[in-house]
Amino acid sequence: MLDLAAPQLVVNARVLQFSWLPADPDAAAALVPAGLRPRPDSEVFFCQYVVDDDSQTSGFGAYSLTYLGLALDGIEPPPVGCTPGGWWTHYLASSPQVRAFAVARGAPAASGETRLDLRGEQLIAELHVDGAAIIRTVARVGHTGSRVCSGHHRYLTARDGQVLSADYPFVAEPVTPFEVESVEFLAPQHPVYALRPANPLVIRGGLYSPRASFAYPPGPNPLVDPSAAADPAPARRVPARPAVLPSGA
Repeated sequence: MLDLAAPQLVVNARVLQFSWLPADPDAAAALVPAGLRPRPDSEVFFCQYVVDDDSQTSGFGAYSLTYLGLALDGIEPPPVGCTPGGWWTHYLASSPQVRAFAVARGAPAASGETRLDLRGEQLIAELHVDGAAIIRTVARVGHTGSRVCSGHHRYLTARDGQVLSADYPFVAEPVTPFEVESVEFLAPQHPVYALRPANPLVIRGGLYSPRASFAYPPGPNPLVDPSAAADPAPARRVPARPAVLPSGA
């Protein structure tokens, strides 16, 4: 049986990760609990990955996962200036034990299957819930080279009324080129629809890596950053920037 308190390691997962500006910034920001500050533009982060074989994990086994949420102001992983920390709003995993592990850390885990289908230079990524596709992404991808991306992502969750924070180290080999061509939210009735991207699509950075490794820490810690817990003034909306389609995070 999986020890829900133990750290876990995942190696050589196939990972698609990027962020966008939402169609309805207010609806997206409303998913962040009081006391935390979404970024002024309500930037949404999004990650889909597939672990193809049991041998790629220290205890999870093979599984797939889609998670997404809101980037936060004042929450950054070490070193300062890296990817902004984020609040998980949705966490859809194919494995019951991965969902149990996530719930123990306060993540909003639910059932879902992620599929990444690479056809030449076209990557089609889909999230399926109850047998139906609810998110579909099409991206143009190239090949890995000598470049490696590494760092930490900081994600916040809540359990028993307490906000928790954990840092997730990663190492990834991104492909070049990388360009997100479309993102479709196919189920208006599903709660994730509140985070659908604006039209035209505005991408804030991302990557596809056929080989990405990362660790789940032994457990989240209570959030102690006073800047994150302060009751903020109303957020100022900023104009959307032109789409940027980098080859890495």
